[in-house]
Amino acid sequence: MRKSVFKLAAACVALGSISAAAPAFAQEEAAEEAEGPITVSGGIAVVSDYRFRGVSLSDKDFAVQPTITISHESGLYLGAWGSNIADNAGDDLELDIYAGFAGGDAVTYDLGVTYYIYPGVSAFNYAEIIGKVGTTVGPATIGAMLAYAPSQDGTGNTDNVYIGTNASIGIPDTPLTFTGSVGYEDGAFGNDKIDWSLGVTAEVKGFTLGASYVDTNRFVGGLGKAGAVFSISYGF
Repeated sequence: MRKSVFKLAAACVALGSISAAAPAFAQEEAAEEAEGPITVSGGIAVVSDYRFRGVSLSDKDFAVQPTITISHESGLYLGAWGSNIADNAGDDLELDIYAGFAGGDAVTYDLGVTYYIYPGVSAFNYAEIIGKVGTTVGPATIGAMLAYAPSQDGTGNTDNVYIGTNASIGIPDTPLTFTGSVGYEDGAFGNDKIDWSLGVTAEVKGFTLGASYVDTNRFVGGLGKAGAVFSISYGF
């Protein structure tokens, strides 16, 4: 699981991205219904490898990842996201509960808190504050995020900072969108760790198919090694 991965990283790099991983906040959810003050959106994805900020948390195995979000027209939202992860002391599940406030027009913003839960191994649970901004430039959508996990038991009583950027560009008159991301992490889960990805998605009969190349500058016991990630998802 995540903490096992980063404990392994600690042994490898003296401490302790963005691909088919981590819960999406309200603005990144699949299609939402437009009527009424409250909307419900969600979906499910199957990925060939659950990569969180460049590191495999499923031991390079398949993962199933459902999600659901309840949003209010004011911008407030509450949701949950889950995934199977590599076995650790009998625990093979991650459940993320998140809430926040999102809005904006030309420039979008999203400020939220995610609580990462590992049933059966509660000592690894921790909270993270995440802020995001985004905008469009011609056919491209670009964004940036800052995530901060304060010092707490689940982080080994050390804080953690993650800074990420991402971009996507759709190809006109095709179902294809090209994506890319770069992230930097330092603290409890990283020691000047950098992750990056390049990928492409395609909308096919209501499904989203994806393929990406993910890599980091940290070996992390082999779980941060470069690799391809394939995905299929459906949203409502």
